[in-house]
Amino acid sequence: MAYVILDSCISCGACEPECPVNVISAGDDKYVIDQSGCIDCGACANVCPVDAPVQE
Repeated sequence: MAYVILDSCISCGACEPECPVNVISAGDDKYVIDQSGCIDCGACANVCPVDAPVQE
């Protein structure tokens, strides 16, 4: 399983520096996670103020 970022993302950027494998980047409307590299650690979910990263 990997994490995805829901549409509720407010593009605050809190998640990006927390990712130990650097698979989070800014998209057009929200941040996105490259699921092929996600290690399912949950670091992004732990810092998100709106709970946008969720396990898929």
